[in-house]
Amino acid sequence: MFQDNPLLAQLKQKIQENLPKKEGTIKATEKGFGFLEVDSKTSFFIPPPCMKKCLHGDKVKAIIRTENDRDQAEPEELLEHNLTRFIGRVKMFKGKLNVTPDHPQLKKQALKAKTQKGLNPNDFAEGDWVVAHLIQHPLKGDAGFLVEISKKITDANDKIAPWWVTLAENDLPNSEPAGIDNWELKDDADLERIDMTHIPFVTIDGQSTKDMDDALYAKKNANGDFELTIAIADPTAYITPESDMDKVARERGFTIYLPGRNIPMLPRDLADDLCSLIEGEVRPALCCTVTVDKEGVIGDDIHFFAAHIKSHARLVYEHVSDWLENGESPEWQPNDEIAQIVRDLYEFSLARANWRQTNAVVFPDRPDYRFELSEDNDVVAIHADMRRTANRLVEESMITANICAGKTLRANFDCGVFNTHAGFKPEKIADVVALVNPEGELPFTAESIATLEGFAALRRWLGQQDTSYLDNRIRKAQAYSEMGNQPLPHYAMGLDIYATWTSPIRKYGDMINHRMLKAFVLGKDPVQTADETVGEELALHRKHHNMAERKVGDWLYARTLAEEPSKETKFSAEIFDINRAGMRVRLIENGAAAFIPSSLIMANKERIECNGEQGTISIDKQLEFRLGDVLEVVLTDVNQENRNVVAKPTQVFAELVTDSPETPTEAPAETKAD
Repeated sequence: MFQDNPLLAQLKQKIQENLPKKEGTIKATEKGFGFLEVDSKTSFFIPPPCMKKCLHGDKVKAIIRTENDRDQAEPEELLEHNLTRFIGRVKMFKGKLNVTPDHPQLKKQALKAKTQKGLNPNDFAEGDWVVAHLIQHPLKGDAGFLVEISKKITDANDKIAPWWVTLAENDLPNSEPAGIDNWELKDDADLERIDMTHIPFVTIDGQSTKDMDDALYAKKNANGDFELTIAIADPTAYITPESDMDKVARERGFTIYLPGRNIPMLPRDLADDLCSLIEGEVRPALCCTVTVDKEGVIGDDIHFFAAHIKSHARLVYEHVSDWLENGESPEWQPNDEIAQIVRDLYEFSLARANWRQTNAVVFPDRPDYRFELSEDNDVVAIHADMRRTANRLVEESMITANICAGKTLRANFDCGVFNTHAGFKPEKIADVVALVNPEGELPFTAESIATLEGFAALRRWLGQQDTSYLDNRIRKAQAYSEMGNQPLPHYAMGLDIYATWTSPIRKYGDMINHRMLKAFVLGKDPVQTADETVGEELALHRKHHNMAERKVGDWLYARTLAEEPSKETKFSAEIFDINRAGMRVRLIENGAAAFIPSSLIMANKERIECNGEQGTISIDKQLEFRLGDVLEVVLTDVNQENRNVVAKPTQVFAELVTDSPETPTEAPAETKAD
């Protein structure tokens, strides 16, 4: 009888208007209730009935009421969706379509669904993976949640689901671009290509590589200096700016590398055939020659030119490494000419590596983890591949080539696509100095480490320390690597300029630099330059590609490690992150990331302190773990649905045994950390 009472409605509205309101983000729990997180220190309880009107991650305005001496939030207005376009799985409820979002906090939230016009609802079955869009929300005045299915990704039990779902989630293509029947060379009429087919270039790649985009030649002179020539595949000979294929390449940005497969930026008939520097085949190339002295210093005689080249030997990393490291390779016996070229390339790489070790920054060796898949897309093995001699040889050649390109583009155009790094964040410099030089005894000051030389010197010093703790701490104070059109330094590499052009088959930014370097060769204005937006554009592509690579990896790790908790397999793991909830570690054997909650280190939360700022974990105020430490762990849970791995240390921390409530005794010695 009070339902339609206008006075009662007015009174209710007036009361609500006078109640305090807060804006925050919804955090859901598995038990049906949730919290409104206003900031890092303030949150309000949301009862289950109110949670039915919102989703985890929604940003809302909520009324704050006091019930039984406890403040609680009642979401009233939606400020920002958590879900818009999302990936989910079909859930049939009484024959009706529902979709459950593929998100750890939303997997139990079945949302009513309909199909987009043109899709048949009968084509969808329980568990199918779909792309959906939220079109109704209770806090926007709608009767309930409603989503619209716009695309079916794959069937419920498809073993390739990790790849297809991850690509769809990041709105990335799942196949290479379509090629054309007849590719034609479209060189500038004035571009003369030098015939260098007689020069014995070699390619060095992985056993299965098809898109071979760099070939090398080196000759050691009598005085110990090296004449290095780098030849790079030239897709811009076939693709003109603003053409349909150029637009496709720019939209993709990079070749997408995922565990077990890749999605090329360019059509395979171009990337794997016409442009690939296949042994014995004549190919158009953009080349650079430069002298590098025996001390590893790059000379001023940098020379770019267009050419026709021919690879005289298709070499493989492992075979070349075996031959250089052991004096022989069972799979490869080079003739005298190729053997001498490889030796000269190797000696060149040692000179350059020594120069960079002394004057720039050399990154520490870490394994590259590689999934080996069966024909049925099951994980057969996970390989930890270390960089070997041949890998370093090619790496030093490419770094040298990219320094030469950076210098040339800067000197002639003051523009290009440059890889840059700004060093430390300005607001973090004082903290870095306080951390590494608290007594003022080292030559690291706020002024020095803000310079390229000082930053590089600090990084070299960090690499010489017995522990990686300081290095891990300091990395959080560093800026991110970027790409842009301004010729700025790359602090993280210790180089004053760096512009990649060595992978135009795989990177659109390298195609831009190719066109600009060709313009330099011709003495003309570039047909394409790097505009102000290209860096952000390419960085966004790279971000999504990295996320996709990581997510597919997480999926495959969860599949592969599913039985390890029951086996109680022990793994060595390195701590790479610490926060107030625990620590994240990487299993050294296979590269999987696992989370160790603080409760599995020490159940008594009063005794354990996880300090993310310091990168340490203490028990009873005694330091037990810190960033960079290696410890032994066992896996306790592998959740394939959420693709999460949880671990615990094999080292046990016992609870305190007390003689009385007021008098704790120390834990037994054997439970303490070494």
